Amino acid sequence: MNIKSIVDFSEAATAVEEYRPAQEKIFKGDPLQKVYNHYNSPCGQMNAGVWEGDPGQWRVNYTEHEYCEIVQGVSVLRDEQNQAKTLRAGDRFVIPAGFKGTWEVLETCRKIYVVFEAKDINK
Repeated sequence: MNIKSIVDFSEAATAVEEYRPAQEKIFKGDPLQKVYNHYNSPCGQMNAGVWEGDPGQWRVNYTEHEYCEIVQGVSVLRDEQNQAKTLRAGDRFVIPAGFKGTWEVLETCRKIYVVFEAKDINK
């Protein structure tokens, strides 16, 4: 490996992937999402990039561990007991594998993410 193997998000020419959650998972809005997945590890378990989401609310079920840094907008993450955490620009956090609840975007949101695919969410 050398310096050319470094992935600089600001220089990456990654194609955008646009998608929406499955219709049965959407509670409100039309949450178009965009992902710029700038890095995939050779083992296939780690990814990193930039995610953007439009206002809306949908069900989430994390099978991966995800580090997030909100760089724009406001979202609310709720667990299955309806306990909520508001996420704003500057917030940094980890969502552990096994988390279930909803993600709601109140103001168009942009985050940097690093995802590690869990082989066993009980570990």
